Amino acid sequence: MQAVPAVVAAGDRRAAKAVYGDNKVFLEVGGHSLVAHAVLTLQRVPEVSEVWVVGNAARLEAMFRTSELQRELSKPLHIVEQFRNLYENVWQTFRRLLPDASPEGRDPKPADEDQQVLYLSGDLPFATPEEISQFIRRAQQAGCDYALGLVTEEALEAFYPMPSGEPGIRMAYFNIREGRFRQSNLHLVRPARLGNRYYIEEMYQHRYQRQFGHVVSLAWRLLRSEAGGLRVVAYYALMHGAAFMDRLGWRRLADVLRRGISFARVEDALGKLLGTTFRFVVTDLGGCALDVDNEHDYDVAMLRFAQWRAQQRERAAALLHEQSGAGGSALV
Repeated sequence: MQAVPAVVAAGDRRAAKAVYGDNKVFLEVGGHSLVAHAVLTLQRVPEVSEVWVVGNAARLEAMFRTSELQRELSKPLHIVEQFRNLYENVWQTFRRLLPDASPEGRDPKPADEDQQVLYLSGDLPFATPEEISQFIRRAQQAGCDYALGLVTEEALEAFYPMPSGEPGIRMAYFNIREGRFRQSNLHLVRPARLGNRYYIEEMYQHRYQRQFGHVVSLAWRLLRSEAGGLRVVAYYALMHGAAFMDRLGWRRLADVLRRGISFARVEDALGKLLGTTFRFVVTDLGGCALDVDNEHDYDVAMLRFAQWRAQQRERAAALLHEQSGAGGSALV
């Protein structure tokens, strides 16, 4: 497997959500900021060659200059000042990580079209190296230009509120024929091969499915676009309708709607929309899907941090043991 650079999105402009009035990646959990947890986790992923962090450069550089964090850095770490929005952060950081690029970056050449980049958000306190490693390996085996990580509902049940009264976090899911899934905040991409990169920012801005007006707005834009069309809008409407029914507890109705939406159909539609080959990649551990998007989630993550981190490590170790015992490569 080819090692890839990782880009951690830590910006606070446009669609980024503040938590307790601050950029959430700088909030501390378990003795480190959320973005420090992400960077330190990537240090232990064999498939990651170097780490780039794009955000408030002054705050990031001051934080990572501390001797405590410096001792834990084994891979090159690069800090990039954030741009106007997520799309520019993603693209401009890619231009800077290309071989022989200047500090201002350079446009990709034909030789750069196969360059893969791992993108992830900076607020994943329960991510494990094993989960990220498994995603990269499976995504590279998929042979596509854009792989988006998913985890199953079952993988996230351990984070739910406990019957004993301990608080937890319940996530919203994509409802499709194969089951209920949540995006894992992991993306393995060949950026130079994306034909319609500008859609990424808009889809990210409207990712919160409860904002009905935003859903309608994006669906209309997709309908009017040359790359979208009725099929994309139909799948988009079915997925959001099923998710809405699921949140209301009407699972039978959600199940009826999701029967018409399969992995293959959505992958094909999103591939056409983005002008590239697109695949979903499902991983077995759920920590990367648990991001911190609001005050409630942050409070719960603070309260149950030690327990949930230990739990994710135990699950990763058990999975490694199980797959090694079966004679296969670990976490493939």
